[in-house]
Amino acid sequence: MPPPCSRCVSQRVINLETARKLGTATGALAGSLKGAYASLSSPGRLPASSAHFPLSRVAVAVMAAASSGIAGAAAGHQMVQHLFPPGEGTPWLCLGCGHAFRVLD
Repeated sequence: MPPPCSRCVSQRVINLETARKLGTATGALAGSLKGAYASLSSPGRLPASSAHFPLSRVAVAVMAAASSGIAGAAAGHQMVQHLFPPGEGTPWLCLGCGHAFRVLD
């Protein structure tokens, strides 16, 4: 059970370690999807006689997804990292007043 906020005594708090992990994972997923979509939807010269999807575009999509996923993960990590209060203990963020605090376990 999360501790109450030390400023407004609200019970609506989120663990910032969990938020950082979710931000990193969400950023990686969004970056991967964006990179793959951008590489597959880019205009390319496809031979008119080819009725099949060219396998070379799949390789390009995988590489674009991997590189964009890394960039997205870094962005998601940085978005949450600035919320962390200095010090030791478990970091928490109050959703009511926005106060970031740490609780020693």
